[in-house]
Amino acid sequence: MAIWNLGSINIDHVYRLDHLPRPGETLAARSYAQGLGGKGANQSIAAARAGAITQHLGAMGTGDDWVVERLADRGICTVHIARLPGQVTGHANILLDSRAENAIVIHPGANRAITPAMLEKPLSAIKAQDTLLIQNETSCQVEAARIARQAGARVIYSAAPFDLAALRAVLPHATILAMNAGEAEELFAAMPGDLPVQGLLITRGGEGAEYRDLTTGTVHRQAAFAVDPVDTTGAGDTFTGYFAASLDRGDDVPAALRLASGAAALKVTRHGAGDAIPGLEEVLAFVANRPDAA
Repeated sequence: MAIWNLGSINIDHVYRLDHLPRPGETLAARSYAQGLGGKGANQSIAAARAGAITQHLGAMGTGDDWVVERLADRGICTVHIARLPGQVTGHANILLDSRAENAIVIHPGANRAITPAMLEKPLSAIKAQDTLLIQNETSCQVEAARIARQAGARVIYSAAPFDLAALRAVLPHATILAMNAGEAEELFAAMPGDLPVQGLLITRGGEGAEYRDLTTGTVHRQAAFAVDPVDTTGAGDTFTGYFAASLDRGDDVPAALRLASGAAALKVTRHGAGDAIPGLEEVLAFVANRPDAA
């Protein structure tokens, strides 16, 4: 069993502000930091930190070697990350206010320069017991999902940033659709009725998360753990990566939801995105001592 992730890789430029800027407003940041991010990289780090064998498929520019080194240090297989001349590594400008809310502007760079030919060889090794993660921050999600499903693998699709056209294209090849509450509302408004997936994973921030099994009609809910957040960036990616890794090792859905909720709760108590994702042992210790979200 393994996690394969066709995922974005970004360098995060983080600016801390007293409040998020209003239209036309110019603000001076209280601090600046640079770190590793991107929905894909965050999910791969979370899956690897949760103990899963994790293969990252992606693309970067020819510089920024520290990014690959940091991913490898987190236990991720990086041999399938292409280095593309003439492309810049994706990056994100992240604004964080005093309440830990954020606003993010992304430049995709090499993440959108991935071609189907770049995926054929690595994905020829995916197996029926494996899981593919995809998001809307790269190209070739449909091609990757199709290959994975043909191999019998589970496909978890994070429909973010929300794009209805992209979602419609990927949906026939997805097993589980992962969204936050706002994205779910947009989806249900645009596509009422039954969806052609096995399950819906919906995160609701401080209200917890739920998994809707569309094959049985069962709904599993997990309350959020009460913490004092300092940075919510990457919390949803942490949740999804941990949830995927938990299913990958054979946990049932309630156990996967609880573990993922614990990981996300710990993450938001720390500054940063990928660099702030906790390891499995500390997450297990955290949830073992927190009956408040049983």
